Amino acid sequence: MDLTKFVWTRDPESCAIKEGRIEVVTKPHTDLWQRTYYHFQNDNAPVFQMETEEKYFSFVVKTEFEESHHRFDQCGIVMYLDSDNWLKGSVEYENENYQHLGSVVTNHGYSDWATTVIDAAVKSMWYRFSRREDDYCIECSADGKEFRQMRVCHVHNGKGQIRFGVYACSPEDSSFKAVFSEMELLECQWKAHDGQQPDEVCS
Repeated sequence: MDLTKFVWTRDPESCAIKEGRIEVVTKPHTDLWQRTYYHFQNDNAPVFQMETEEKYFSFVVKTEFEESHHRFDQCGIVMYLDSDNWLKGSVEYENENYQHLGSVVTNHGYSDWATTVIDAAVKSMWYRFSRREDDYCIECSADGKEFRQMRVCHVHNGKGQIRFGVYACSPEDSSFKAVFSEMELLECQWKAHDGQQPDEVCS
């Protein structure tokens, strides 16, 4: 991918880009979250994104987070449109025993969080982010070959031009190095639905 098309929204502590590999060091107390359950708003995580109007595509990236060590340290894929409308998928460190592999979708200023528990020994994860108009799919993979679905969602403001890419943050008093590599922009790998047909609209 042409990383010259990517732009930071908020800078990380530091960043090095070389031969398609991005190394990011997070700042403490950075996060993306809006309102739901916790009743606070955090909107200061660095995101590194490119713009597109393409309605059908898939974006693949490998993430490595060997140094994550503190609660909520995280890195992954993101589509950040503005403070109130975005989505992300990542592994969030919890403790020395387990982490949360999960995704957040934020529509009109309210976030949700869907997770599954994985072993804390996992220190790399692939993601595939796919778009079909204003519907989106997030998948993950341990090897970059076999992907499994994490989330299918609708983003209310996700039509037309969007921005997508990667992010890393440390919501608490922590900092770690996240590495992104092997990024690809592909034809949409999320196939059109071939099951139950849409309901007919009565005139």
